[in-house]
Amino acid sequence: MSVNKREDFSINTIIGPNTSVNGDIDSGGFTRVDGNIRGKLNAGGRVVIGEQARMKSDVTGTSVTIGGVVIGNVIASERLIVLSTALIMGDVITRRIQADEGCLIHGHVWVCPTGDIWEKVLAEYRDAQGLHSALPAFTKPYG
Repeated sequence: MSVNKREDFSINTIIGPNTSVNGDIDSGGFTRVDGNIRGKLNAGGRVVIGEQARMKSDVTGTSVTIGGVVIGNVIASERLIVLSTALIMGDVITRRIQADEGCLIHGHVWVCPTGDIWEKVLAEYRDAQGLHSALPAFTKPYG
């Protein structure tokens, strides 16, 4: 097994219980969240969102496990595991998904088994997000 293919199980970032973060987080590896986040979470590795976690956040990672509440979109480049205690209010893009009985996902779910489909869906999503973020500039009143 090469070093690049081996999965790193060391936790790089921990947001513990009773901790709140307001702002974006960029993590280079495995990230564990048991607290509250209001801002984007971009992880270069695995993400585990514990049952007590409350996030108003878009989440990006390789393998994402959700047990708490995420109000935002989730992008998991390898797989997404949604535990029975999870609530996701947002869109999901992943290559594989496991959703336990009792979980709730309120949004669109794209499961992209091939690289071509993955790239197409991800590009369309990013284009739509760019357009969405530009719209407020056009709706502001003159003055």
